[in-house]
Formats: sequence, C-alpha cells, structure tokens
Amino acid sequence: MDTPSGKFDPPRDLQPRPGESPEALEERRAIQARLCRIGRIILVLSGKGGVGKSTVAVNLAVALRDAGHRVGLLDVDVHGPSVPTMLGLEGASIPRDPEGLKPLSAGGLRVMSVAFLLTGQDEALIWRGPMKMKLIKQFIRDVAWGDLDYLIVDAPPGTGDEPLTVCQVLAPHGAVVVTSPQRVAAVDVRRAVTFCRQLQVPILGVIENMSGFTCPRCGEQVAIFRKGGGRALAEEMGIPFLGELPLDPGIGEDADRGLSFVEHRPEEASALAMAGIVEAILGRMEERGSPASGL
Repeated sequence: MDTPSGKFDPPRDLQPRPGESPEALEERRAIQARLCRIGRIILVLSGKGGVGKSTVAVNLAVALRDAGHRVGLLDVDVHGPSVPTMLGLEGASIPRDPEGLKPLSAGGLRVMSVAFLLTGQDEALIWRGPMKMKLIKQFIRDVAWGDLDYLIVDAPPGTGDEPLTVCQVLAPHGAVVVTSPQRVAAVDVRRAVTFCRQLQVPILGVIENMSGFTCPRCGEQVAIFRKGGGRALAEEMGIPFLGELPLDPGIGEDADRGLSFVEHRPEEASALAMAGIVEAILGRMEERGSPASGL
C-alpha cells in the first residue's frame, strides 16, 4: 500500500538484545507490528507547557486529513491531555475490539488519547516515572491504527521521562517544536532542540505561536508579547523556522467548542498561516525521506 514515503515496511524479525527478557522482546515486536503500517510519524513537542503545542498538533492533523491523507492523532500528554476537548470528544469511551484499542473518529481523523483511559474527566494521574513510561509503551502497543499516511503525536512537554519514552518507542521521522515569543519560552525550546539532537530525532523546524494579537474587529496585529523570538532562536540553532501563528481569540473559542480553526475559520489569518506551516513541514519531510524505526 502506497504512502508518502513509498511502501509500508513489513514487520522486522527483531532479535533479542543482550539481557532482554522474552516479555520485553515480545512487546517490541508487537509495537513494530503496529508502527510498520504508518507511513510517517511527526512529533509535536515543546520545552514547556502553555505554548499551544496541542493546538498546533490538532490543527496540523486536521489540515493533513483535509489534504486527503489518512491521519492519526495520538495524545500522550499524561498529565494534561487536551486533544479530546479540542475535537469535541470529551468524555468519549474507547470501543473494545480483539485487535486492540480502536481510535475514535473526528470527521475521519483517527484519534487516541490517554484521557480516554481515565475513569473520570477530572481524574489526576499521580504516578512516578516508571509507571508512566510503562503506560506509554502499552498504550502505543495496543492502539490499532490500521494503515496511516501520517501519525501526529502530541507529546508531553519538557524533556523528562515521558517525552523520552515516546521518542524511544516511536522513533519519529521528524519533530516540530512549538514556542511562544517570550524569552523564557525560547530558553526552554533550546533544551527541546538539544533533546531531539541527542536522541537523533530530525528537527523539522520551530513554530512561534501567539505571535502578535489579531484584533477580532479590524484584523490588525499588535505585538502584545515580544515578537520574533522563535525565528531568532531557529537562526541561532541552525534549524528551519516554519512560521508564526497569531494570538487570535477565535482559536481559543474554537478549541473550547471542539473545533479546529483550520476547518472552522479557513479564510482567517490563523488558518492561512497554518496552511503555510503545513506546506513547510511536508517539504521538510520530503527532503529528509523516511528513516527506519529505531525499535
């Protein structure tokens, strides 16, 4: 079956690693059997929370779906899973199936979130690192995506145990780093960039979110926060700058209502900016090709 990167790779006969238990080997093989049916995996991450990472992940996934691709969206932010709210799936339950956990559909977009596993909307996940790492591995292993062209992953913020596990298990083909214009956010993005480089995850580029306020009446943009921090950081670290998303009240309103702004407001500045960002990401993916999974 054709994908943007060619043919799906068949599951490899993974050999045991030194000291690896039979259970761990079986888990790696089960994960590879899932991932081999996915064309490309794009990780959306940030050095800190509150910069709009999930908003970018949701709208990137919707834009790719609207372009005719088979797309999945995986939300593994174990402490703040917000994707279900942004897509109108809050409180939904996962269909049980012998093949595994079946993703929910949001207009043809296949969606899976850690939130679907919690028993209540306000439940807090009070676990230590090893338990969260185990949850993420089992979660990735058990989701039955089927055939996908793209899997967009909304990763936990920061550079700790959770994003480390996500990168090691999924071996993304590329990462998009989201920042806001403030200097304090840019400092955290440097850590995220270094994190990707150490794990050999290709960096597709930086997105500056909340880059100027868009007046809902006249459409004029005002730089409430310091503007240009994302572009300057990208130039400083030698990585691509993918674009800017304005601070638009409509984006937050749409998210609260379970709507993506690229679909609900396609002619407004935010959606037009996102279209340019998606084009830049796809261009970077084509340049880099599709590396083999690190499993």
